[in-house]
Amino acid sequence: MSARRYVAVVGPSSSTAEQDETAERLGGELARRGHVVVCGGGGGVMAAVSRGSAGAGGLVVGLLPGLDRTEGNPHLTVAIPTGLGELRNWLVVRAADVVVAVGGSWGTLSEVALAVRTGVPVVALGFWNLPDEAAAGGPAIRQAPDLDAALAAVDRVLADA
Repeated sequence: MSARRYVAVVGPSSSTAEQDETAERLGGELARRGHVVVCGGGGGVMAAVSRGSAGAGGLVVGLLPGLDRTEGNPHLTVAIPTGLGELRNWLVVRAADVVVAVGGSWGTLSEVALAVRTGVPVVALGFWNLPDEAAAGGPAIRQAPDLDAALAAVDRVLADA
């Protein structure tokens, strides 16, 4: 049996219908690939990716900012209350083999920045246009134009790891 891979999915807690649809489809595809989905456990993109993964029989871990596990979305397999507030973003990133950003918000930006700073690969789907640091020797944020391209990028990252 091969080891499961952990994919963190980050995005706005106040998301658009399009971001929710993308995140839900992403969660389903990650589950079908046998990956564990890690997220912040709340609403928006986090709830949508959780719903998609759980609906496809996947395992979803939510690292919650507060102390009450009942504050997590209802699709989590495992809800871990951290009591760390926004600091839990670091845990979400460090628990992952790759981070996928769906959409953008300030919290999402902090998670992407933490991933880049700590060497965790990032695949961005509908995220803000940020400079690609690869030319300067830093880690790249792999911008994906659509869900299929994002999944292909995740597959490549995990195959290379």
